[in-house]
Amino acid sequence: MFDGVAAPALLGPADPPPYSVANGGGRGQTLFVCDHASNRVPEALGALGLGEDRLQEHIAWDIGAAAVADLISDRFDAPLVKSGYSRLVIDCNRHLSDATSIANVSDGVPIPGNRNLDPQAAAARADRIMTPYHAEIERQLDRERDPPFHAFVSIHSFTPVFEGRTRPWHVGALWNRDGRIALPFMAALAARGDVTVGDNQPYSARNNFGYTVHRHGELRRLPHLLVEIRQDLIADAAGAARWSGIVGDALQAAFERLPPS
Repeated sequence: MFDGVAAPALLGPADPPPYSVANGGGRGQTLFVCDHASNRVPEALGALGLGEDRLQEHIAWDIGAAAVADLISDRFDAPLVKSGYSRLVIDCNRHLSDATSIANVSDGVPIPGNRNLDPQAAAARADRIMTPYHAEIERQLDRERDPPFHAFVSIHSFTPVFEGRTRPWHVGALWNRDGRIALPFMAALAARGDVTVGDNQPYSARNNFGYTVHRHGELRRLPHLLVEIRQDLIADAAGAARWSGIVGDALQAAFERLPPS
């Protein structure tokens, strides 16, 4: 049996921190985040019993999302908070009560290191990885700055095929009640004529797929959006550069329609 570990042993001296901040001194008025930026697993968890090939797959992280987020952060001269560990360790975009917060199976792949996890081990993952990540997002939003933040955007990616179904969208916009960014963002992409846009596709922010934007955007009444980009489009540097430009143009169009903060 592959067992969990106690809190003191979860992160060792060779493990990276639970989050990183890029462009922390940026003057842009949007805070960007990337919930599934990394496929790292703490050494103490032994790769969760998975082979290295599995940790390169979409079950472990959002392929290409961190690269796109970095480029968009640079474009807008805006801070970016990125998660430091794989979604398989704990999913920073899920409430802790969600059954997929620490998944036993992901897209049909059993995760041995998540089976029969005792409450202490699960709490350690939340305390050492998820909590610091969200605390840093809150710190960024709460700190005094001039100009203040006027938008919150989370960058994700999705697989082109899921459960045997092809996903035709190039970019998806996930939103719930607040369309201040989502609606002009989708309109700008659709106006290009060469981008297939998904309105709450391939997931919906109305079905618990947007914990981070709900917690830090919706509850604060801050204009917000979760962007999904298809992974085959951004799996290499050239694709990330192209689509960060396309998504960035659409975000720019949406930001220009926001009232001054």
